Amino acid sequence: MELSINTASVYVATGGKEFNAELPTVLFLHGSGGDHRTWALQTRWFAYHGYSVLAPDLPGHSLSGGKAFKSIEDSGPWLEAFLKEAGVSAAHIVGHSQGFLSALAFAKDHGDKILSLTAVGTAAAIPVNQALIDTAKESTAKAAHMMCNWGFGPAAHMGASSVPGMQPIAISRAIMSRNPLHADLQACADFTAGEQISKELTMPRHCILASADKMTPLRAGQALAADMGVTPTIIENYGHMLPLEAPKQTLAALRSFIESVETKRAAA
Repeated sequence: MELSINTASVYVATGGKEFNAELPTVLFLHGSGGDHRTWALQTRWFAYHGYSVLAPDLPGHSLSGGKAFKSIEDSGPWLEAFLKEAGVSAAHIVGHSQGFLSALAFAKDHGDKILSLTAVGTAAAIPVNQALIDTAKESTAKAAHMMCNWGFGPAAHMGASSVPGMQPIAISRAIMSRNPLHADLQACADFTAGEQISKELTMPRHCILASADKMTPLRAGQALAADMGVTPTIIENYGHMLPLEAPKQTLAALRSFIESVETKRAAA
C-alpha cells in the first residue's frame, strides 16, 4: 500500500495481505541502502498468522519518495507521523542495523507506542569507516559491492541461498546500488545517543545477533543486549544480513519473542 508522509509517497509492504489496524501490528525497519524486501519471509509469516504488517521503504529508498534522513534523530518524528497515518497507536518494532537505530530514536520520546522492540544484527552505535562513506559519495554501486562482500557471512559467499536459484548477495547489491547509501552511512556514523537510550528502555525487548557479523561485530551486539537487559539470541555462522541470510532462523527467534509478548498482553 502507499501512504503520504510529509507530502511524500511512502511504499509499504504488508506481507501479502490487506493491512488491518485492528490486529497487532509489526513494523519492520530495514537497514542502510535496503528496502522492504529485507523482510520478505518474516513479513509474510506474520501477515498470515494473526498480525498486520508494515514494512516501509524508508524515505528516498526504492519505491518511496522524499529524501533519506539526514540524521538518525530525524527518523523518530517521521516514524511517529508514519504510524499515525497508518492508524496504529502502538506496534511491535523490529529493526535491522540502521533500522534499529531509527527505532531507538523513536523510542526516546515515544516508548509508550512500542509494544515490543527487537534489534536484529545491530549495535547501539554503528561507527562507519570514513573510506566507505567517501566511496559511497563517489559511487553508490562501489560502496554497495564493498558492503555486500563484507556484510554477508561465509555461507552466502559459498552460494547458499534460502530461495533456490536466487543469490542474496547479488540481489542486495542491486538494491543498495540504487539507494542513498551515503546519507544512510553518514547518519549511522553521526549517531551517538544509542547506548543511553538502550539503557532506558522499559518495553519488552530482545536482540537477535549473528556470530559472524563483521559490520556490527558480535561483541558490540552483546554490549547492546547488556544495555537493554536481555539475553540475546545468537544465530551461529551467519553474518550481518541476518534477515536475508538466515530468514528462517531470524523468523523463529522473532516468533518466539513477539508471540510471548502477545500472550502476556492477552492475559493482562
